[in-house]
Formats: sequence, C-alpha cells, structure tokens
Amino acid sequence: MEMTIGTDTFVMLAEFLSALGVIGGVVLWFFKFVQRSRRQAEELKSIRKEQTLICYGLLACLKGLKEQGCNGPVTEAMNRIEEHLNQAAHDEEN
Repeated sequence: MEMTIGTDTFVMLAEFLSALGVIGGVVLWFFKFVQRSRRQAEELKSIRKEQTLICYGLLACLKGLKEQGCNGPVTEAMNRIEEHLNQAAHDEEN
C-alpha cells in the first residue's frame, strides 16, 4: 500500500493550521481583554476611594473655616460636598 502526499494535502494542512491560529488568536485576545478590564475596574475602585478621602479632608477644612467665622461660600461648598458624598454613598450601595 502506497501513500502519496500531494500538494492538496499540504494546502489542506496549511488551511487547518491557519484556522487554528486564527481561533487561538481570538481566544487569546478575548482573555487579555477581560484581564485588562478587570485591572482597570480595580484601579478605578482605588481611585474612587482616594477621591472620597480627599473630599472628607476638604470637608473637614471647610468645617474648620466655618468654626473660625467664615460664612457664605464656605457654607455653600460644605453643603454641596455633603450632598455629593451622601449621593455617592447611596449610588455605591446599589
């Protein structure tokens, strides 16, 4: 029994390997995309925490100014920051 390997066999093998390469590339791209998305979500979460701390610090400074007798814009800014922090806390719960 003779077995001959012709050009058609090589072409079919090349097509098969190319298809596997494309499928593997798509799967790898999707995996990297999901990993990058998770990493960005974690970074955003830490940035939000840091910004919340900055807002609390700013609020404390404004309260100190108000205790020293500064009114007007200080009170308005305090009210806006407190409202923002309150809304952000409720949005975070959902």
